[in-house]
Amino acid sequence: MAPKKVKSGSDSGVKKPKRITVETKKEVIAKHKNGSRVSDLAMQYDIAKLTICTILKKKEAPKAADVAKGVTILTKQRPKLLDEVEKLLLVWINQKELAGDSVNETIICEKALHIHRDLLATLPSTSTASIEEFKASRGWFDKFCRQIGIHSVIRHGEAASSDKKAADIFVKEFNKFVEDEGYVSHQVFNCDETGLF
Repeated sequence: MAPKKVKSGSDSGVKKPKRITVETKKEVIAKHKNGSRVSDLAMQYDIAKLTICTILKKKEAPKAADVAKGVTILTKQRPKLLDEVEKLLLVWINQKELAGDSVNETIICEKALHIHRDLLATLPSTSTASIEEFKASRGWFDKFCRQIGIHSVIRHGEAASSDKKAADIFVKEFNKFVEDEGYVSHQVFNCDETGLF
């Protein structure tokens, strides 16, 4: 039996999902409002009926959006309050680093919540109603660290509770031991958190 031919990407017959611009979604919504049927819109725009129904179901987001031509994805805008929280938090972290204090994820998240509460208290009551609750979650923390580039400041677990002076003394003693015994650098291994199986 002869081997089967592998079809190339263009011959495979699989249709790639079509990205629909916000502008097109607005047109679909407007035409449906003026009496066009879902099946007619699907044929006109070469879009599945189910997709047209989904656009009509979620019609408020595209209608309210003021985006550039060709944009296909709507994302939630970041609250300005959160930007302010992160700026103040970065200043606080830098002060801690200069003072030689160690900070970890828990401490940073607690401080972020505290700053957020303080800033929220200064806003007028009419503008606070629309602001979502800030939780200082792990996802927020990871994103914050990536954006700001503060990975060297954050110390987790054992690193946060380590004795730096004792570690420096051990390094000197160990280097002297390696030198006295005649070992070479490729004979030295780091065996942190190992186990036998």
